[in-house]
Formats: sequence, structure tokens, C-alpha cells
Amino acid sequence: MTRGIILDCDPGHDDAVAMLLAWGSPAIELIAVTTVFGNQTIEKTTRNALAVAAVAGIEGVPFARGAERPLVREIETAEATHGESGLDGPSLPPPAIELDRRHAVQLIVEEIMARPPGTVTLVPTAALTNIALAARLEPRIVPRVREVVLMGGAYAGGNWTAAAEFNILIDPEAAHIVFSAGWPVTMVGLDVTHHALATPDVVDRIAALGTPVSRFFEELMTFFRAAYRNTQGFDHPPVHDPVAVAYVIDPAVLSVRPAPVSIELTGTHTRGMTVADLRAPAPPGTRTSVATGIDADRFWGLVTDAIARL
Repeated sequence: MTRGIILDCDPGHDDAVAMLLAWGSPAIELIAVTTVFGNQTIEKTTRNALAVAAVAGIEGVPFARGAERPLVREIETAEATHGESGLDGPSLPPPAIELDRRHAVQLIVEEIMARPPGTVTLVPTAALTNIALAARLEPRIVPRVREVVLMGGAYAGGNWTAAAEFNILIDPEAAHIVFSAGWPVTMVGLDVTHHALATPDVVDRIAALGTPVSRFFEELMTFFRAAYRNTQGFDHPPVHDPVAVAYVIDPAVLSVRPAPVSIELTGTHTRGMTVADLRAPAPPGTRTSVATGIDADRFWGLVTDAIARL
């Protein structure tokens, strides 16, 4: 059976791969793609999403522009990692589809309410602003959503600060709303995505497919490798966001355990930290879970298969 997802993203090199995986996997029905600020401004992330859609041949899927800034704080972007365009490296084609006229938050609410309960999974791979706003605008979506599988956070350290991961840090108030809303939430954090590395073997295997989409992936990773080496000292770039999509396709990709998760909003050195309580079995009724392990070969197999299908 296919799983219907709304992909909420800020492309972004790894978001682009998440889009390719979602569109290329026969296990996914891509209901909609919504954009948010994050890796770059909302103008750039939206433009990038439409460009990736053109590369992948995505059609019949609404794309909607969402929040341009956090709920409370000033905007922060990741230009050092993703470049001035947010998707530096490949030459981006012009958009082949038009944006939906609805705001992303409105689209999310309407798509969930129009479908049977339990048939929509939200997959946010960016700041959680759109998802939080949707839950506040129409609380009835919360019990209708099958689950929220998000890329963000970590239970052991951060990447943008010592304590916090970027997607959570740039709008921690939104993260607090999403984690505490009451729907099932699975946190796919740095603890596992830092092991989803685009090694030369991985890139060569996908490049050998010899298609325009595989060449696009190779160009993405060439820039991403250099950026990660310069900014964070990685020999090979971790490709975070498609791990969340892969878990929806095949839960065996990740080891996951229930755990209470709280978002630190006020700490001087820990703002944006995802505080996961792993000390003991989770209390009954815990609705949040954290990924603790990854089968990287299984993950890259899904990505390679999806790109081959495109």
C-alpha cells in the first residue's frame, strides 16, 4: 500500500534528494509539497522546490509557498552550507509548474481535512513553522494525521550549536507546538542522519545510472561535499532529509524507540535543544519517538531505486 505524505521542506540539497525519493518511490503518494524559510529565504527555497520538480518531472502535485519567518524570532539561514541560492552546484531549470494560490498552511489543512482520517503523514524536513501554524489554525487536523515524521533535532548534541540542530533551532516555538500537539511524532535526528553519508561509492553508484536526474544528484553532492568539509569537517556529506522519507517507505531503515521529547526555549546555551528522555522505558501514552539507529545500505538502496525510476 502507498503512504500519502505532505512534504514540507526548504530546498536545500538534502531536501532536494528527499523530493526525488518521495516522487520516485512507488510506496509514496506525494500529496503536496510545501515550502518554508530555512536553508535560504522563502523566495529561494520555493524557487528551488519548483526547480527540483522540473528536474524530476513531478506533475499533478500542488506546490505551495509557506511561512517566510519564524513564529517569534528573527530569520536565520544556512547559506554557508547550501550556498547563495540555497541549492548551489547544479544549473537549475526554470519552473515547469505554477505555485498553488493557497498559502502552504491552508493547503496542509485542506488536504488533511479532505481525506479520510489516518491517511496523511506529514514529513517536515525544515523549520516546523508551517506545521505548527496548521495545527493552531485548525486543531481538528491533529487526530486526523496518521503521524508526523520529521527530520530535526537530536538526542545527543547539535550541529548549529553544541546543543541544537538547525531545523529546531531556527523556530523552537514552532517545534514546541508540533512535539506537544498530541499526534504521533517520530524525530529523525542527527543521531541517525549523520550516518547517511554520500560517500564516493554511493555517488558513483547513482551517477552510473546515466540519467539527467542521476547527474543532478551527482552535481548536488559535489557542492554539498565541499560545503560540509569546509563548514563542519565532514569528509562526506550527511544527507539528512531523505532519511525521514525513507522511514515512511520502509520502517526497517531505522531503529526507533518511544521517548518523551521536550524543546528547550529559554536556555542561554541550549535554546532549540530536543531533550529526549531515554533513561527508562517511555511512560504509557507517550506519543513521541526518536530514531536511534540506521541501516545506511538499506537507505541508499531506496534512494538509488527511486532515482533510477525517474
